[in-house]
Amino acid sequence: FSSLYPGCIITELCLMPLHILLILGGLSAFGPLSIDMYLPAFPAMAEDLGVSSEQIQLSLSVYFIGLASGQLVYGPLADRFGRRKPLLFGIGLFCVASLACALAPTLEWLLAARFAQALGGCAGMVVNRAVVRDLCEPIDAAKAFSQLMLIMGVAPILAPLAGTALLGLAGWASIFWFLTVFAGLFALAVYFFLPETLPPHRAPPPLRSAFWRYIGLLCEPLFMFHAFTGSVAMAGMFAYISGSPYVFLELYKVPVEQYAWLFGSIASCFILSAQLNSRLLRRWSQLALIRGTTFIYMLATVTLLLAAWLQVESLWLFLPPLVLSVAIISQVLPNASACALAGHGHQAGIASALMGTMQFAIAGITSAAVGMLHDNTAVPMAGVMAVCGLLTVVMAALARQANGRIAATH
Repeated sequence: FSSLYPGCIITELCLMPLHILLILGGLSAFGPLSIDMYLPAFPAMAEDLGVSSEQIQLSLSVYFIGLASGQLVYGPLADRFGRRKPLLFGIGLFCVASLACALAPTLEWLLAARFAQALGGCAGMVVNRAVVRDLCEPIDAAKAFSQLMLIMGVAPILAPLAGTALLGLAGWASIFWFLTVFAGLFALAVYFFLPETLPPHRAPPPLRSAFWRYIGLLCEPLFMFHAFTGSVAMAGMFAYISGSPYVFLELYKVPVEQYAWLFGSIASCFILSAQLNSRLLRRWSQLALIRGTTFIYMLATVTLLLAAWLQVESLWLFLPPLVLSVAIISQVLPNASACALAGHGHQAGIASALMGTMQFAIAGITSAAVGMLHDNTAVPMAGVMAVCGLLTVVMAALARQANGRIAATH
């Protein structure tokens, strides 16, 4: 490795150049920035485009559909043409689509531009996981994914605040102008500083084999159970994001100006938990941590559901199980992702794409379920999160069984 990257440094993460880690972290921020930055601008966008706020929310649903479906395309491309070319194409598409969003004169234009923006932005999600798999062994990959959680946790804190500031200074279009410039800068960073990490000796698989390779992964129990463990855990996070505005603002009467700080404080716990995971990996295996953290996740979400069902009047009684439920996700997700990608270095793009599609497809279902089950209490949010907690324990147990069967055959 040192002969390929003579300037690399040894960190607590893995043997990975620091500039590559920073670029991958920036790519991880594309999704949160595109989702969270423009949320405060919904009323202004609705007024300018002559539609309702509910219709503007369609742009969020369209974005999730684009994220889930687009990753299936980038996976085979990343395995066939390398990591850099599909990534540069995706960032370029994101940049152009962000510009189109800023110039949108109608709702239909905005929806089409948001879909294209998602198709471009999901390239980074696929490629950054594939690059980590290229450069790190499974145990180090879990540490690297934990550090990338830092960006995923910081972005939701800063994005709404930055979006509110830009909205006040120059209107809602300035948010998409910012995303255009952000994407342009990262395109330059990728072009000049991100080397091709796909091993040169590996024969690139033909694109026509992509369908059957996806089928092969779908039929592989160990990959699917680990992928489902991470996906269901992440779905619990989206259930929280979908339900928290009503729970905090309407149910517990948290002032609007304090909501962003409360949301950010919980995200900070998510970040600290992710950093703790990289330290825990020094003493315990990924499988042991998955077993323990999924059990904690289940207990926390079931306790949260009990608090919601009892309709506790104090927010301070409701917050502890909620904070623990959200924070522990940052330990379940990186370990499950690393275990799912282990053994798939020859098709890291395909494996990363399928895992990402599963994550956003399941997250979309849980987000919709929170809305459909709305009953003027916190039970829908907590109930969906509790179901996710139970399913992660089941999926992790099935993954251990599958791993045991594989070990027995060897």
